[in-house]
Amino acid sequence: MPLRIVRNDISRVRADAIVNSANKNPVCGGGAEYHIYEAAGHEALLAAREKVGPLEVAEVAVTPAFALDANYIIHVVGPKWNDGESGEVLALANCYRNALNKALELGCESIAFPLISSGVFRFPKDSALKIALQAIGEFLQMHEMDVQLVVFDRKAFEVSEELCCDIQTYIDDNYVQEKYSAARESICWNRISDSSVNFNRAEASHAICEQEEKSLEEMLATAGETFCGKLFSIIREKNQDDVEVYKRANLDRKHFSKIRSNVNYKPTKKTALALAIALRLNLDETKDLLSRAELALSPSNKGDLIVSYFITHKKYDIWEINSMLFKFGQPTLGA
Repeated sequence: MPLRIVRNDISRVRADAIVNSANKNPVCGGGAEYHIYEAAGHEALLAAREKVGPLEVAEVAVTPAFALDANYIIHVVGPKWNDGESGEVLALANCYRNALNKALELGCESIAFPLISSGVFRFPKDSALKIALQAIGEFLQMHEMDVQLVVFDRKAFEVSEELCCDIQTYIDDNYVQEKYSAARESICWNRISDSSVNFNRAEASHAICEQEEKSLEEMLATAGETFCGKLFSIIREKNQDDVEVYKRANLDRKHFSKIRSNVNYKPTKKTALALAIALRLNLDETKDLLSRAELALSPSNKGDLIVSYFITHKKYDIWEINSMLFKFGQPTLGA
C-alpha cells in the first residue's frame, strides 16, 4: 500500500518508522510532537533526543520508538513559513526526502508522517500538502514502501480553495443535470401520450427481432475483452511498463502481480479507477474499462464525480485526486 492519507493520532499509528516534526533543540513541543512523546514515554524519549543534540532544518536523527507501535522515531526539523521566499519550500521537500531515505537505510517497509510544518510553523496547509505529496510520490516512483500521511482532524486538511470550489460546482452541476435530464424525459413522454402521437411499434419490433436473430452462442462468441485483457492491451498500446503503471496508480508490486497473473481478476472500483488515472484514459475510455469489471461511474456518487472532474480536465495526478477525495470524505484511489 504505497501512500494512504489517514485521519488519526500519529502516536497511535502502526509503522516501522514514525516521523516526528521536531524542534531544533531537544525539547518537547506541542501538537503531534507532544502526543508522540507522551505515547512513547516522555522521559525516555527526551533523554534519547538530548543525546542527539540540536538539529538543523531538514536534518534527520533516529531514536528508539520506546512504547510506540514502531521500531524507530525519525526526528526531522521542518522550516518556518516566511512567505515562501526564503527557501522553505525546498527545505520542506527535503524533510520528506531525508526521512524517507533514512527509513530506507534502516530497512523499514512502512513509515508514517504528520503534515510537517503545518502547525506552529504556520506553513500554509495546501502548500504543505502539495509539497508532501510530490516528495513522497517521487520517492515511491523509485522505491517500494508503505507511506501514511496522518492528519488528526479532517477540518484541518486544507486544499486549494479554488480547486475545491471548481469541484463543488462540477458536482452541483452534474447533480442538476441528472435531475434535469430525468425531468425532461418525463415531460417528453407525457407530451407523446397527451398528443396521441402514434409510436411506430412496427419499427421497434423490427429492431428487437434483429437482436433476437443472433443466437446465444454467437453473442457469447463475440463477447468483449475482460478487464485484465483490456487493461494490458491498453498498457501495450501506450508502450508503458508494469512498474510505471502500478506506481502511478498508487498500487504496490504484489497487488499488480495478482492482477497480472489472474485473467479473471475483478478489481474494486478504487483499483480500477486508479489504473484508469495511471493510464490517463479519457472519460469514455474509463467507463469502458470499468464496464469490463461490471463497474460504473455513478452521477449520484460524489467520489465518482470528483474523479470524473479530474479526468475531464485531464488532470491525472493521483496524489492530488486522493487529497481532494479525502477532503470530501470519499474513499481514496489505489492503496
